[in-house]
This record gives sequence, structure tokens and C-alpha cells, in this order.
Amino acid sequence: MNKMFALCDIDQFKSFNAKCDPERATDLRASYSGIIPGYHMNKQHWNTISYDGSVTDKLMFELLDHSYDLVSSTLKKAEQEELKHLAKN
Repeated sequence: MNKMFALCDIDQFKSFNAKCDPERATDLRASYSGIIPGYHMNKQHWNTISYDGSVTDKLMFELLDHSYDLVSSTLKKAEQEELKHLAKN
């Protein structure tokens, strides 16, 4: 759908960027040393999450889901339906 909800370096997976609600992003950065403003991204809406052990795997998956939900909710209804169809296949 020409939208991005996360990105990472596939050769050296040390961190990833994920979109985040701005208020939640600020709270996460204050709580976790491994979560910083998005590297080379809009600092208000993106976080960089380090894969250094400071953030649990559970929270990383939750943040990826949150990012996906934020981005997919901005799609037109027809695009959301198409995306649901693609996810089933």
C-alpha cells in the first residue's frame, strides 16, 4: 500500500525504527535506554528500538504491532479491505 511502518538494516540487525503515537513515544524513551528518537526519521512520530537486551522481545513485537496499526488506520477503507484480503492469503 506504499506505506512504511518499520525499517531495519537486514545485514546487521542492531535496531529497528517503528512509528509510534507521539505521547507514547516520549514515555517509552523516558523508560527504556534502548528506545531513542527515530534515527533519520521524524523524531516526533518514530522511535529507534535497539536490540541490545534493554527492551524485551514482547515489547518489541507490541511496538511493531502498534506501528502497523497506526499506519494501516490511515489507509482508505478500500485499501484496508485489500490489505486484510492480502493478509489472509
